[in-house]
Amino acid sequence: MQTRTLLRAGVVAGVLYLAAGLAQAFLREGFDFARHPLSVLANGPGGWVQTANFLVSGLLVIGAAMGIRRVLGGNTRALPWFLAAFGASMIVAAFFPADPVDGFPPGTPDGFPTTISSTGMAHFAAGMLGFTALAVSCFLAARAMRRHGAPSLALFSLLAGLAVLLGFFGGPMLGGGTAMVAGIWFAVVVGWVWLAALSMRLQREVADGAG
Repeated sequence: MQTRTLLRAGVVAGVLYLAAGLAQAFLREGFDFARHPLSVLANGPGGWVQTANFLVSGLLVIGAAMGIRRVLGGNTRALPWFLAAFGASMIVAAFFPADPVDGFPPGTPDGFPTTISSTGMAHFAAGMLGFTALAVSCFLAARAMRRHGAPSLALFSLLAGLAVLLGFFGGPMLGGGTAMVAGIWFAVVVGWVWLAALSMRLQREVADGAG
């Protein structure tokens, strides 16, 4: 597969994930942006859409990691592996959906459950490891982009890594609930924007080299 096609996957992944997730969020009864992360959409009737969203987006991230490896080569061998680990975590999350929570899907008791199923625990573990891998990918990209002569993208990568960690892990430290959900949303959006920015930059380099 052409390198530009692989890098294009890094742009498409975030757009697809957010578009499919937001469409479901608006269309499915009971979903509340202030109370529910997109993960819970995998529950109830129509949950297969979010499951497919996780699967396809994860595969696109792995494709982007392959493209980044081709362009950067020996500049950073670890970056593609950590990014691919983030993609793999999404695939794992697809097979182990999050538990119903706080009124979604309809019929679920309000509030957060006091217990968590083994499937829900696996989903949470995949998310925790995945977002950690994403943050590490951002930090490694910051170093690689400095060496690559892209200081603005290097700075953005550093800030994105900090934002992902703060968003995903900061919410629970503030007591969970709305703060936790808002933090997850923040981490997800920043992570996808960063991946798109990095992929587009490297895609332009490949296009310039081909020209």
